[in-house]
This record gives sequence, structure tokens and C-alpha cells, in this order.
Amino acid sequence: MTVRNLDALFRPKSVAVIGASERPGSTGAMVWARVLEGGFDGPLWPVNPKYDTLGGHAVIGDPGDLPQAPTVAVICTPPSTWPGIIHKLGGLGTRAAIIVGEVRSDDDRLALRHALSAARPNLLRIVGPGSLGVVSPALCAHLGAPSCTVKAGGVAWVSQSNALTNAVLGWAHARGLGFSHAVALGGEADVDAGDVLDYLASDPGTRAILLELDSVRAARKFMSAARAAARNKPVLALRSGRSDPADALYTAAFRRAGMVRVDSLDDLLDEIETLGVGRVAAGATATLITSDRGLATLACDAFAAAGGMLAPWPKEACDALRQALPHAVGGNPLQLGDDARPEHFGTALQLLANHRSSGTAFVVHASTHGAPVGEVAQALIANQRFAYRGLLACFFGGVDAATRDALHAQGIPVHTTPQRLARAFARLVDYRMGRELLMQTPEGLPERVPEAIDAAQAQARAALAAGEHQLTGEVATRFLARFGLAVEAQTVNPGEAKAPCADDVTKPVVDIKVELHDDDNFGPVFSFTAPPVDGVSEPLRVYGLPPLNPMLARDLVTRSRYARLADPEPALTALTALSQAVCDVKELVGLALTLRVYRDHVMLVEPTLSLAATRSRFAIVPYPRRFEETLEWQGVQVTVRPIRPEDEAAHHDFVEAMTPEDLRLRFFGAVGNFDHSQLARMTQIDYDREMALIVTVQSEEGLTRTLGVVRAVADPGNETAEFAVAVRSDQKGRRLGQLLMDRIIKYARARGIHWLVGEALRENGPMIALAKASGFTMVRTEDPGIVGFRMALDEPAATGA
Repeated sequence: MTVRNLDALFRPKSVAVIGASERPGSTGAMVWARVLEGGFDGPLWPVNPKYDTLGGHAVIGDPGDLPQAPTVAVICTPPSTWPGIIHKLGGLGTRAAIIVGEVRSDDDRLALRHALSAARPNLLRIVGPGSLGVVSPALCAHLGAPSCTVKAGGVAWVSQSNALTNAVLGWAHARGLGFSHAVALGGEADVDAGDVLDYLASDPGTRAILLELDSVRAARKFMSAARAAARNKPVLALRSGRSDPADALYTAAFRRAGMVRVDSLDDLLDEIETLGVGRVAAGATATLITSDRGLATLACDAFAAAGGMLAPWPKEACDALRQALPHAVGGNPLQLGDDARPEHFGTALQLLANHRSSGTAFVVHASTHGAPVGEVAQALIANQRFAYRGLLACFFGGVDAATRDALHAQGIPVHTTPQRLARAFARLVDYRMGRELLMQTPEGLPERVPEAIDAAQAQARAALAAGEHQLTGEVATRFLARFGLAVEAQTVNPGEAKAPCADDVTKPVVDIKVELHDDDNFGPVFSFTAPPVDGVSEPLRVYGLPPLNPMLARDLVTRSRYARLADPEPALTALTALSQAVCDVKELVGLALTLRVYRDHVMLVEPTLSLAATRSRFAIVPYPRRFEETLEWQGVQVTVRPIRPEDEAAHHDFVEAMTPEDLRLRFFGAVGNFDHSQLARMTQIDYDREMALIVTVQSEEGLTRTLGVVRAVADPGNETAEFAVAVRSDQKGRRLGQLLMDRIIKYARARGIHWLVGEALRENGPMIALAKASGFTMVRTEDPGIVGFRMALDEPAATGA
């Protein structure tokens, strides 16, 4: 739905427990006791007509009699009571409710539907049914029935399982670890995983998100939320059911969103330690510091199994080490020797501070008479500031609670085995690489003549009008040729798996089976199946979510063991073209063909294309070509179109061409140079939530130049969009801003957005004049130096909002 009112769940100011009780074993008693034990210090109201007081609090007999609207209500009553309770709470102005009870019968399901209907007019959000609750430890808010009180920490836990949530909270509690928030989603009748990810993505108290789920309810919303979250912080996902046929699709979706998939609950628990405690800037390398040769060997094996991440040491580091610690064995791993003292660990960290290529510091130690664990821990704490890329520790046999807490307080995670430490770090590296994949600028899509795309669309529609739902043979060949794809006239042993053949350029290297099917949840999905290189193993099968671009196609191709046997570029071009065909022709709902890969080219074999009038929505919105237009403006032919990732270089030139004063007015302060990550955020947008329309012109050299840009970023509920506009400084005064504003208003109306809003510095006269000319109303803001703009795009909906 939206993140609207989720702040009520995570930052409650007052709480009502509907059905609070003192009857042993009852849900109302468990919830009421946990709220009291958590220490919530805001207004707290128990509601139950059977009691006068509970826990020193006066009891309210009916939700309608509450003295004021609680921010959140926790509902512990039977399903038949839910609609009436939600109706009364909504009338009071309550913004969120958590339903603890389960739905078990048809009558219960009917009651839930009525409760949701009662909530909708008041925008009251519902977690559950069957939710263990929502915990926000920093506010001492334990809203539900978690198994224990929860400490505050930097990691958020989001799960579809009550039992697993209780187990994880108990595990973390026993180890002195905490959470920023913990959410048991229950039945997800309203608030779901995508909503919570959206909120946590911008929550300043959450450094990382751990997600446990079996299924995704709304794939497009989930993918948009996950991609937004993963750009800001690590998101790790656990999904059980490796034998599930759809599991590989979830792996592809997680990877596409920039999330890191973990294989076991143990791995996820380790990340509570690593991410919740540590502040590790995970490069790809690390330095291992230990005392004993045996420990060093064991730890090296663990790191090799996790991906081989030990950093090569520069000669200067080895020379400095020999002078400061003459008994140590230099290199990586660094072995301090059996007679190592606690201060030697501190010295090693100080030496590494001058050599940043040494990466993150790993200390693996077992207690000795000369270096007890407690004293080594104190040495690490005293020298932690020298660990440029963070410090992780592994103490065999563990540490006492006081030492553990002291290490945690300084941001030093503590693991019990080198294997767990190495795997935890490897997942941080996976996140960094996945985030880089999200932020990379892809090569431009192959240029397709619009007339060819129009012809392909017309061909598909004509076939459907004639009652044809499949294209094969010469007809399919003609369709695919419009996207630059060639079909092989004759097949070689069709259906037979090809063994790799790198010696003869005329023979195929491999046949890859390519299929497109319409998944019930994720919409159109590609699957790619290649035979095993050794002819014995299981076939390699991976999924890809369109739209693919050359960068994403390269990611798919390079994961194949055949990648080294053929030039990858032809395969990248073919996969990208197939994706573009699917994105541009909405009647194309399925395909099955063989991608025959040769050393220096590829061919399609026996394509079968399936057509239908409608198909499911894409989980990731493709480039919206329908917003492209070419027009004459001030005597010059310009193109207005949505921004694309490959516009990064032109956008850099666009920003560079603006004066410092224009940049200050646009960004509300002095700005320096924009780096790649900032430009990537401007050019790699989620078309489901954001639109950036640019005006471009072709230079005499044939290069594309950006003259202006207007943006509108909608909230996840599509209620309000915030706009901003910028024009090259040398193009001001030519009504280019008005051209852009007219189009972004038209776009926002077409999207069904109710309000378009914006802001400008009070001294930005041209922007204020443009907003007034476009029909915006001026409004006050909290900052007297800033003017607000507001436009109702849909009067009935806007009035209700």
C-alpha cells in the first residue's frame, strides 16, 4: 500500500492494548505484561470491560471511550470484534493497529475483510493478523508478545514467522545484542514486507536490515522497496525452501535488488553481530592477526572457503613489523608468536594504520597465559581507532559478558569461530559488490529505429486479431529481425545438449535454452538453461528479470562456466535485444528458443513466440518509451524523454555547465563536484516511483547534450509527488522550464498522483514565478527562507487527503 502512517508503528507516542488481561496464559495478559516490562513511558491504556485497573493503570471499558486517540492499538480480542474496534479507533484518529489473533475460519476471514474496509477511509494501517508484534527498543515500545524484552541496536529484523522472530530475539538477548526495530508481519493483510522495507530504508536508526520470508506478496512494490533500501544500507534475506521450484527465481530477484541472500539461519544470526555492532567498511581484503601457527592455518582455511580475501602486504609494512615485533612472522596472516603479549596486538593495529591496502583487521585468538582473552580485548579496544576499515574479533572459547559488552560498545563484533567470522565478512563484501552493480552505469541499449519497434507491435496485434497466438518459423524470424536478432536456418541435432568446443570456430560452443514465462508474482521472467560443462553435473539454470541491459546481461553471462570459451559480447547483445522485444511489445507473453553460442557470434534456433492481449506487470518497470517526443523549440529540434542510466556522462556535463549560483538555488546550498554515486542516483531511477524528463539536443559532433531536467518523486502510496526543475545556465530565459513543468504536471496527473509539491529558496525569483505561472499555490514552510508550492491534481481526492 504505502509507508503512510508507518511512523506510528515505529515511533509510537501512545499505546492502547485492546483486550488487556491478567488471566494467566491469555494473549491479552502476555501482551499487557510485555508492554509494561518494556518500560514504555508514553500514555498507556488497557481496554477491557471486565477490569477496573491493570498494573496500576485505570482500565477503559470500550475503545470508543479512550480519552484520546492512541498512536497504536494492539488488538488481542477475537476476530468477530475486529471490525467494530477498528471502526472506533479510526474515528478517534488512531493511525495504526497490530492484530495479534489468528484467522482460522471463513467467519474470521470475513471479519478481517470488514476490519480492513473500516480501516481504509481513515488510512489506519494494520499489521497482521497473527502478528507477534512490532518492537522499537529505543522507545521501549514492545507492542505484542515477543519472548523477551529487546535491547536497542542498529539492525532491523523483519520476518513472516512468529516462531523464528521469537527465536532470533531470544538468541540476540542472550548475547547482549539488540535491534533498531523487530517486526513480525503475520498475515500481511495490509502492511507487508515491501512497506516495512520502504520505511526502514530511510530510518536513521537502522544501519542494516535482516529479512526472513517465504514469499513476496506484491513483487513490483517489493522490488522497488528492496532496491531503494539496498542503495542505502545492507539488506540480507533468508528464504527457506531450496527445493521449491521458484527458489532460483527468488535468488535472481534478491540479486537484482542488491540484496544479499544468506543460506542459513546461523548466517543471518552472525550478521546481527557483524552489522548490529560493527562499523566495518567492507573492502574486498583483510589482514589476519593471530598468535599461534595452528590458529593461523585454521583461520586461513576459513577465509579461503569464504572466498580468499587476505590482502597482500606491502614490503614497507613487513619492514616496519620486523622492527617493532622482531619475534613475529610477517606477512598475511601475521603471526605474533606463542609468547605474544596483549600489547603486541595493539602494536600490530598501529602498524597497519599506515597501510590501508591491508584492509579490515581480523583478530583470531585463543587465550594463553601471556595473553589472556580479557587483556587482549582491552588492547583491541584501546587501539580500535587504528583499524581504518574496521575490526572483527574471534575468541575461541568465547568471552565473558562484561568483556563482550565492552567490545560491542566500541563497535567490535565478536565471533566464536574463524568460519563464522569469515562468512560474515564475505557477505559484507557481497553487499558491496551488489550495491556497485546497482550503481554501475550500463552501456547504452542498442539503438532501435522507432519504426521497427512500431512494426513489431503492429505485427503482434495483427496476429492476435487474426486469432493467432503463436509466431513460429518465418513469421517469428521476421519479428525478431526487427530487434537485430538472426535466426539460424538449420539446426544441428536440435534438442541435444552441446559439449563445449573451443577448437573449431565453426562449431557451436554451447546451446542455451531461453524461455520467457509469466510468473504469477514477478510477472514476465526469463530463464536460461545451459548443459553442464562436464556432461555429468546438473544443468546450470538462472533467472533474469526484465528489463535487461548490457550490464545485467553481462552479469548473467559471466556467471556461466562457458564464458571463457566464447566472446561474450554477441550473447550480451542478443539477451538485451530479447529483453527489449519483451518490454516494447506488451502482447509478447512467452517465448522459447535456443541461443546457439559460437566463438564469435550467436544465432537463435527454432524460436516460438507466444502472444496474448494482456500479461502481468513487470516486477521492475522498464524504460517508458511512450513519454518520448521530438519537437521544434526556439528553432531547434529537441527531444523530451525520460532519463536513462547511460545519460550519466551527459548529465555530468549538464551539471558542470550550471553556474555555482544556479546550483546553490537548485540544491539549497553550495555544492561541489558530483561523483559517480551521486550522478548514478540522478540517472538510474525507478520508473515506478520517480520520473525525470530531460530535454536533449544533438550537437554538431553527433553527441547528445542535456539542456534541462524536471523530476517528480512520488511517495510509495502515490499520494504526493515532489518536483524539482533545473535548466542549463546558458539556456535560461527561453521558456525551457515551462516546457518541462507542463510535461511533469501532465505525467503526475496521468499517474493518478493527488498532490504535486515543491520548494524553493525565497530569493529564487525565477523558480517562484515559474511555479505561479504553472498554477501552484504558494504555502509557508517551517523555514522562513524557503517557499513551498502545492498543486491539487485531482480535486476530489486532494480534498479527501
